[in-house]
Amino acid sequence: MTQHTDVVVVGGGQAGLAAGYHLRRLGLGFVILDAGEVPGGSWQHMWDSLHLFSPAEHSSLPGRLMPAEPGKTYPGAGHVVDYLADYEKRYDLPVQHGTRVDAVRRDADRLLVEADSGTWRARAVISATGNWSRPFLPAVPGRSVFTGRQLHMVNYRSPADFAERRVVVVGGGNSGAQIAADLALHGRAEVTWVTQRPPRFLPDDIDGRALFDVATARRRALDAGRRDTGGVASLGDIVAVPPVRAARDGGLLTAKSMFARLTATGVRWTDGSHSDADAIVWCTGFRPALAHVAPLNLRGPRGHIPTDGTRALGEPRLHLLGYGDWTGPASATLIGVGRPARDAARAIAQLPRAVR
Repeated sequence: MTQHTDVVVVGGGQAGLAAGYHLRRLGLGFVILDAGEVPGGSWQHMWDSLHLFSPAEHSSLPGRLMPAEPGKTYPGAGHVVDYLADYEKRYDLPVQHGTRVDAVRRDADRLLVEADSGTWRARAVISATGNWSRPFLPAVPGRSVFTGRQLHMVNYRSPADFAERRVVVVGGGNSGAQIAADLALHGRAEVTWVTQRPPRFLPDDIDGRALFDVATARRRALDAGRRDTGGVASLGDIVAVPPVRAARDGGLLTAKSMFARLTATGVRWTDGSHSDADAIVWCTGFRPALAHVAPLNLRGPRGHIPTDGTRALGEPRLHLLGYGDWTGPASATLIGVGRPARDAARAIAQLPRAVR
Protein backbone atom coordinates (compact mmCIF):
# COMPACT_ATOMS: atom_id res chain seq x y z
CA MET A 1 0.00 0.00 0.00
CA THR A 2 1.29 3.46 -0.95
CA GLN A 3 1.14 6.18 1.69
CA HIS A 4 0.92 9.92 0.99
CA THR A 5 2.51 12.91 2.70
CA ASP A 6 3.86 16.36 1.89
CA VAL A 7 7.52 15.55 2.57
CA VAL A 8 9.63 12.46 3.08
CA VAL A 9 12.89 13.09 4.92
CA VAL A 10 15.47 10.38 4.29
CA GLY A 11 17.78 10.12 7.29
CA GLY A 12 17.09 10.73 10.98
CA GLY A 13 20.41 12.11 12.18
CA GLN A 14 21.05 15.75 13.03
CA ALA A 15 20.16 17.04 9.54
CA GLY A 16 16.93 15.03 9.34
CA LEU A 17 15.85 16.19 12.80
CA ALA A 18 16.57 19.83 11.98
CA ALA A 19 14.48 19.45 8.82
CA GLY A 20 11.66 17.90 10.85
CA TYR A 21 11.70 20.81 13.29
CA HIS A 22 11.17 23.37 10.54
CA LEU A 23 8.64 21.28 8.60
CA ARG A 24 6.57 20.96 11.77
CA ARG A 25 6.69 24.73 12.37
CA LEU A 26 5.36 25.31 8.84
CA GLY A 27 2.51 22.86 9.32
CA LEU A 28 3.63 20.43 6.63
CA GLY A 29 2.89 16.73 6.82
CA PHE A 30 6.05 14.66 6.81
CA VAL A 31 7.73 11.43 7.82
CA ILE A 32 11.40 10.81 8.62
CA LEU A 33 12.71 7.43 7.43
CA ASP A 34 15.90 6.43 9.21
CA ALA A 35 17.96 3.30 8.63
CA GLY A 36 19.31 3.36 12.19
CA GLU A 37 17.55 1.18 14.71
CA VAL A 38 17.82 3.81 17.46
CA PRO A 39 18.15 7.61 17.62
CA GLY A 40 21.51 9.34 17.42
CA GLY A 41 22.55 9.15 13.78
CA SER A 42 26.24 8.57 13.12
CA TRP A 43 27.18 9.90 16.56
CA GLN A 44 26.36 6.53 18.13
CA HIS A 45 29.16 4.94 16.07
CA MET A 46 32.00 7.34 16.98
CA TRP A 47 35.14 6.32 18.83
CA ASP A 48 35.09 6.38 22.61
CA SER A 49 37.21 9.49 23.23
CA LEU A 50 35.68 11.76 20.59
CA HIS A 51 34.54 15.19 21.75
CA LEU A 52 32.96 18.12 19.93
CA PHE A 53 35.02 21.08 18.79
CA SER A 54 32.61 23.52 20.44
CA PRO A 55 30.94 23.94 23.83
CA ALA A 56 27.42 22.55 24.14
CA GLU A 57 25.61 25.86 23.72
CA HIS A 58 27.36 26.34 20.37
CA SER A 59 26.49 22.82 19.15
CA SER A 60 22.71 22.97 19.17
CA LEU A 61 19.95 22.19 16.72
CA PRO A 62 17.20 24.78 16.13
CA GLY A 63 14.82 25.38 19.01
CA ARG A 64 16.64 23.44 21.69
CA LEU A 65 19.99 24.30 23.29
CA MET A 66 22.21 21.34 24.00
CA PRO A 67 22.69 21.14 27.78
CA ALA A 68 26.24 21.14 29.06
CA GLU A 69 27.83 17.83 29.90
CA PRO A 70 28.82 17.95 33.58
CA GLY A 71 32.53 18.57 34.06
CA LYS A 72 33.31 18.96 30.34
CA THR A 73 33.72 22.03 28.17
CA TYR A 74 33.44 20.01 24.97
CA PRO A 75 30.73 17.30 25.11
CA GLY A 76 31.51 13.72 24.15
CA ALA A 77 29.79 11.74 21.42
CA GLY A 78 27.58 9.89 23.92
CA HIS A 79 26.23 13.21 25.19
CA VAL A 80 25.36 14.18 21.61
CA VAL A 81 23.47 10.90 21.12
CA ASP A 82 21.44 11.60 24.28
CA TYR A 83 20.70 15.13 23.05
CA LEU A 84 19.51 13.94 19.64
CA ALA A 85 17.30 11.26 21.20
CA ASP A 86 15.79 13.86 23.53
CA TYR A 87 15.32 16.29 20.63
CA GLU A 88 13.43 13.69 18.60
CA LYS A 89 11.17 12.94 21.57
CA ARG A 90 10.72 16.57 22.66
CA TYR A 91 9.34 17.65 19.29
CA ASP A 92 7.48 14.37 18.73
CA LEU A 93 9.09 13.98 15.33
CA PRO A 94 7.63 11.14 13.23
CA VAL A 95 10.81 9.12 12.82
CA GLN A 96 10.52 5.54 11.57
CA HIS A 97 13.72 3.84 12.72
CA GLY A 98 15.05 0.71 11.09
CA THR A 99 13.67 1.80 7.70
CA ARG A 100 15.99 1.70 4.70
CA VAL A 101 15.15 3.79 1.64
CA ASP A 102 16.11 2.05 -1.58
CA ALA A 103 15.10 4.53 -4.27
CA VAL A 104 13.53 7.91 -5.02
CA ARG A 105 11.79 8.15 -8.38
CA ARG A 106 9.69 10.65 -10.30
CA ASP A 107 5.99 9.82 -10.42
CA ALA A 108 4.11 12.49 -12.37
CA ASP A 109 3.61 15.46 -10.02
CA ARG A 110 5.06 13.58 -7.03
CA LEU A 111 8.20 11.81 -5.96
CA LEU A 112 7.94 8.13 -5.15
CA VAL A 113 10.03 6.94 -2.21
CA GLU A 114 10.57 3.19 -2.11
CA ALA A 115 11.55 1.85 1.32
CA ASP A 116 11.84 -1.65 2.72
CA SER A 117 8.72 -0.92 4.80
CA GLY A 118 6.60 0.34 1.92
CA THR A 119 6.20 3.17 -0.58
CA TRP A 120 5.48 6.86 -0.06
CA ARG A 121 4.25 9.50 -2.53
CA ALA A 122 5.35 13.00 -1.57
CA ARG A 123 5.38 16.56 -2.85
CA ALA A 124 9.05 16.76 -1.96
CA VAL A 125 11.95 14.79 -0.53
CA ILE A 126 14.73 15.97 1.74
CA SER A 127 17.76 13.72 1.52
CA ALA A 128 19.70 13.92 4.80
CA THR A 129 21.69 10.68 4.78
CA GLY A 130 25.11 12.29 5.26
CA ASN A 131 28.39 10.55 4.50
CA TRP A 132 29.08 8.14 7.36
CA SER A 133 27.77 5.05 5.60
CA ARG A 134 30.14 5.59 2.65
CA PRO A 135 33.73 5.52 3.99
CA PHE A 136 36.38 6.14 1.36
CA LEU A 137 39.49 3.98 1.02
CA PRO A 138 42.14 5.20 -1.43
CA ALA A 139 43.55 2.93 -4.12
CA VAL A 140 46.98 2.63 -2.52
CA PRO A 141 49.30 0.08 -4.16
CA GLY A 142 49.60 -3.10 -2.12
CA ARG A 143 46.47 -2.56 -0.07
CA SER A 144 45.23 -6.03 -0.97
CA VAL A 145 48.49 -7.78 -0.02
CA PHE A 146 48.92 -6.34 3.48
CA THR A 147 48.34 -9.17 5.95
CA GLY A 148 47.79 -7.04 9.04
CA ARG A 149 44.58 -5.42 10.18
CA GLN A 150 43.05 -2.63 8.07
CA LEU A 151 40.11 -0.51 9.19
CA HIS A 152 38.52 2.76 8.28
CA MET A 153 38.01 5.23 11.11
CA VAL A 154 34.29 4.28 11.19
CA ASN A 155 35.38 1.04 12.87
CA TYR A 156 37.88 2.55 15.30
CA ARG A 157 36.73 2.55 18.92
CA SER A 158 39.55 2.54 21.47
CA PRO A 159 43.37 2.51 21.73
CA ALA A 160 43.01 -0.55 23.95
CA ASP A 161 42.33 -2.54 20.77
CA PHE A 162 45.88 -1.82 19.57
CA ALA A 163 48.00 -2.41 22.65
CA GLU A 164 51.58 -3.41 21.82
CA ARG A 165 50.86 -3.00 18.09
CA ARG A 166 52.62 -0.97 15.41
CA VAL A 167 49.87 1.21 13.97
CA VAL A 168 50.00 3.46 10.91
CA VAL A 169 47.30 6.16 10.91
CA VAL A 170 46.67 7.62 7.44
CA GLY A 171 45.02 11.02 7.08
CA GLY A 172 45.89 14.65 7.68
CA GLY A 173 42.50 15.94 8.78
CA ASN A 174 40.84 16.16 12.17
CA SER A 175 40.02 12.47 12.40
CA GLY A 176 43.54 11.37 11.56
CA ALA A 177 45.07 13.75 14.09
CA GLN A 178 42.61 12.83 16.83
CA ILE A 179 42.95 9.08 16.39
CA ALA A 180 46.75 9.28 16.17
CA ALA A 181 46.72 11.37 19.35
CA ASP A 182 44.34 8.93 21.06
CA LEU A 183 46.64 6.01 20.29
CA ALA A 184 49.79 7.92 21.25
CA LEU A 185 48.47 9.30 24.54
CA HIS A 186 46.35 6.46 25.84
CA GLY A 187 47.49 3.31 24.09
CA ARG A 188 50.59 1.19 24.35
CA ALA A 189 50.96 1.34 20.60
CA GLU A 190 53.81 2.42 18.36
CA VAL A 191 52.12 5.06 16.22
CA THR A 192 53.17 6.40 12.83
CA TRP A 193 51.04 9.25 11.50
CA VAL A 194 51.07 9.62 7.73
CA THR A 195 49.68 12.58 5.77
CA GLN A 196 49.50 13.51 2.10
CA ARG A 197 50.84 16.97 2.86
CA PRO A 198 52.32 18.58 5.98
CA PRO A 199 49.57 18.92 8.60
CA ARG A 200 48.20 22.40 9.18
CA PHE A 201 47.06 23.03 12.74
CA LEU A 202 44.64 25.87 13.37
CA PRO A 203 45.63 28.36 16.07
CA ASP A 204 45.08 26.90 19.51
CA ASP A 205 42.39 29.42 20.43
CA ILE A 206 40.12 28.50 17.50
CA ASP A 207 37.30 26.03 18.01
CA GLY A 208 34.03 25.23 16.30
CA ARG A 209 32.48 28.58 17.21
CA ALA A 210 35.00 30.50 15.12
CA LEU A 211 34.92 27.92 12.32
CA PHE A 212 31.17 28.30 11.90
CA ASP A 213 31.52 32.09 11.68
CA VAL A 214 34.29 31.77 9.07
CA ALA A 215 32.30 29.31 6.96
CA THR A 216 29.22 31.53 7.10
CA ALA A 217 31.21 34.63 6.14
CA ARG A 218 32.64 32.82 3.12
CA ARG A 219 29.23 31.75 1.90
CA ARG A 220 27.86 35.28 2.25
CA ALA A 221 30.82 36.67 0.31
CA LEU A 222 30.33 34.18 -2.51
CA ASP A 223 26.57 34.78 -2.63
CA ALA A 224 27.24 38.53 -2.91
CA GLY A 225 29.76 38.04 -5.71
CA ARG A 226 32.71 39.11 -3.60
CA ARG A 227 36.16 37.53 -3.52
CA ASP A 228 36.42 34.03 -2.07
CA THR A 229 37.89 34.32 1.42
CA GLY A 230 38.97 30.67 1.43
CA GLY A 231 36.84 29.90 4.45
CA VAL A 232 38.02 27.40 7.04
CA ALA A 233 40.55 25.88 4.61
CA SER A 234 42.47 29.17 4.62
CA LEU A 235 43.12 28.79 8.36
CA GLY A 236 44.24 25.16 8.49
CA ASP A 237 42.99 21.60 8.48
CA ILE A 238 43.17 20.45 12.11
CA VAL A 239 41.46 21.90 15.17
CA ALA A 240 43.88 21.76 18.09
CA VAL A 241 41.48 20.17 20.58
CA PRO A 242 43.12 19.41 23.95
CA PRO A 243 44.22 15.80 23.19
CA VAL A 244 45.67 16.78 19.83
CA ARG A 245 47.46 19.74 21.39
CA ALA A 246 48.88 17.56 24.16
CA ALA A 247 50.18 14.94 21.73
CA ARG A 248 51.59 17.59 19.39
CA ASP A 249 53.32 19.53 22.15
CA GLY A 250 54.67 16.30 23.63
CA GLY A 251 56.33 15.37 20.36
CA LEU A 252 53.97 12.43 19.83
CA LEU A 253 52.22 13.81 16.76
CA THR A 254 54.87 14.25 14.09
CA ALA A 255 53.63 13.39 10.63
CA LYS A 256 55.50 11.52 7.92
CA SER A 257 54.89 11.93 4.20
CA MET A 258 52.70 9.37 2.50
CA PHE A 259 54.29 5.98 1.86
CA ALA A 260 54.71 4.59 -1.65
CA ARG A 261 52.90 1.30 -1.11
CA LEU A 262 51.82 -1.35 1.35
CA THR A 263 53.64 -4.64 1.58
CA ALA A 264 52.58 -7.89 3.20
CA THR A 265 54.12 -6.82 6.50
CA GLY A 266 54.10 -3.02 6.50
CA VAL A 267 54.77 0.09 4.42
CA ARG A 268 57.39 0.90 1.80
CA TRP A 269 58.48 4.54 1.89
CA THR A 270 59.33 6.61 -1.17
CA ASP A 271 63.06 6.35 -0.39
CA GLY A 272 62.84 2.55 -0.58
CA SER A 273 63.05 1.91 3.16
CA HIS A 274 60.51 -0.30 4.94
CA SER A 275 58.63 -0.15 8.24
CA ASP A 276 56.77 -3.09 9.74
CA ALA A 277 53.17 -2.52 10.76
CA ASP A 278 50.46 -4.56 12.43
CA ALA A 279 47.53 -2.31 11.55
CA ILE A 280 46.52 0.52 9.24
CA VAL A 281 43.79 2.97 10.29
CA TRP A 282 42.46 4.82 7.25
CA CYS A 283 41.20 8.30 8.19
CA THR A 284 40.62 9.15 4.56
CA GLY A 285 37.17 10.63 4.51
CA PHE A 286 33.81 9.78 3.02
CA ARG A 287 31.64 10.16 -0.02
CA PRO A 288 28.00 11.36 -0.01
CA ALA A 289 25.52 8.53 0.64
CA LEU A 290 23.24 9.24 -2.32
CA ALA A 291 22.56 5.84 -3.89
CA HIS A 292 18.85 6.18 -3.12
CA VAL A 293 18.50 9.18 -5.48
CA ALA A 294 20.42 7.53 -8.35
CA PRO A 295 17.18 6.88 -10.33
CA LEU A 296 16.81 10.66 -10.69
CA ASN A 297 20.08 10.88 -12.68
CA LEU A 298 21.28 14.08 -11.04
CA ARG A 299 24.92 13.35 -10.17
CA GLY A 300 27.64 15.77 -11.19
CA PRO A 301 31.43 15.69 -10.73
CA ARG A 302 32.80 13.90 -7.64
CA GLY A 303 29.39 12.42 -6.92
CA HIS A 304 27.88 15.76 -5.95
CA ILE A 305 24.45 16.81 -7.17
CA PRO A 306 24.42 20.41 -8.46
CA THR A 307 22.32 22.55 -6.14
CA ASP A 308 21.05 26.05 -5.59
CA GLY A 309 21.29 26.19 -1.82
CA THR A 310 19.78 22.86 -0.82
CA ARG A 311 17.56 22.47 -3.91
CA ALA A 312 18.73 20.08 -6.62
CA LEU A 313 18.97 21.96 -9.89
CA GLY A 314 17.76 18.99 -11.90
CA GLU A 315 14.83 18.18 -9.61
CA PRO A 316 13.34 21.12 -7.66
CA ARG A 317 11.31 18.77 -5.45
CA LEU A 318 14.49 17.27 -4.01
CA HIS A 319 16.55 19.02 -1.33
CA LEU A 320 19.94 17.88 -0.06
CA LEU A 321 20.80 18.67 3.53
CA GLY A 322 23.88 18.15 5.67
CA TYR A 323 26.46 16.94 3.14
CA GLY A 324 28.93 19.79 3.56
CA ASP A 325 29.37 23.34 2.33
CA TRP A 326 27.94 22.50 -1.09
CA THR A 327 24.52 22.12 0.57
CA GLY A 328 24.88 25.08 2.94
CA PRO A 329 27.73 26.62 4.94
CA ALA A 330 28.76 24.27 7.76
CA SER A 331 25.64 22.19 7.04
CA ALA A 332 27.37 19.00 8.17
CA THR A 333 27.64 20.40 11.70
CA LEU A 334 25.11 20.51 14.51
CA ILE A 335 24.97 24.29 14.70
CA GLY A 336 25.28 24.84 10.97
CA VAL A 337 22.46 22.62 9.72
CA GLY A 338 19.62 24.70 11.16
CA ARG A 339 19.67 27.52 8.61
CA PRO A 340 19.74 25.37 5.44
CA ALA A 341 17.08 23.12 7.02
CA ARG A 342 14.88 26.16 7.49
CA ASP A 343 15.50 27.31 3.91
CA ALA A 344 14.66 23.87 2.52
CA ALA A 345 11.41 23.69 4.49
CA ARG A 346 10.37 27.17 3.34
CA ALA A 347 11.08 26.34 -0.31
CA ILE A 348 9.04 23.15 -0.04
CA ALA A 349 6.13 25.01 1.54
CA GLN A 350 5.96 27.18 -1.59
CA LEU A 351 5.62 24.22 -3.97
CA PRO A 352 2.19 23.91 -5.58
CA ARG A 353 -0.17 21.53 -3.83
CA ALA A 354 -1.01 19.37 -6.81
CA VAL A 355 -3.91 16.91 -6.68
CA ARG A 356 -2.87 13.37 -5.74
